[in-house]
Amino acid sequence: MNYVAHTPEFRVALAASEADIRAAQALRYRVFVNELGSDGALVDHEAGLERDEFDAHCDHLMLIDEAREGQVVGVYRLLRSAQAEAAGQFYSEDEYDLDRLKGSGRNLLELGRSCLDPDYRGGMAMHMLWQALAQYIEDHDIDILFGVASFHGTDLDKLAAPLSLLHHRHLAPENLRTRAREAHFQRMDLIAEEEIDRRAAMVQVPALIKAYLRLGGFVGEGAFVDHAFNTVDVCLIIDADKMSASRKTIYTRGLAR
Repeated sequence: MNYVAHTPEFRVALAASEADIRAAQALRYRVFVNELGSDGALVDHEAGLERDEFDAHCDHLMLIDEAREGQVVGVYRLLRSAQAEAAGQFYSEDEYDLDRLKGSGRNLLELGRSCLDPDYRGGMAMHMLWQALAQYIEDHDIDILFGVASFHGTDLDKLAAPLSLLHHRHLAPENLRTRAREAHFQRMDLIAEEEIDRRAAMVQVPALIKAYLRLGGFVGEGAFVDHAFNTVDVCLIIDADKMSASRKTIYTRGLAR
């Protein structure tokens, strides 16, 4: 793993111009396309931009390192209920039935496209993004956070243990439970609970998913195998009102990826 060879000077801001959004898309391209092998209909390979039709409707939270001439080194894409109405749907609705969340009458925020420059992983960068995200959630009176989180690769045999662990131990309550759409529903209960090596399975769970689980997050029912993005996706849900005081403290301070 690479680490920054300088002392970063972090600043967090919402994208305020087309140039800001392009800088966020450029980081996403380096991570999701170059590093993880993703692709998509609107990805601009010539310009090196990972983009889609939802970008115009979202807020883009950017982590900027002023010590690197204002380079964007971390991003989060945020889509609130009102913005999703303007877009016609939430991003993850192509993969998941969100009717229970949308019918709850509560204020929703979809989290997506979270990534860090490789040089900034394992340090303070994710803390800074999470602190800013906490303020955003407070400012907009968000009740429920949700979004697709991904395992790299599409080999279900290799991912059977962690997917099964999430299903058996972290399935969302029925009133908030999303479900992968039937056309591409992939069962997650691939291994019986008593046969899972829990410690080994948890090692395979991506750090960001583990962070959401520590906040009291749950997963929806079923996974989505995204061959274009070379991932297996699960839907994470966090009920902000039911976080314990200790979890809220962790959340406010931020979590390292």
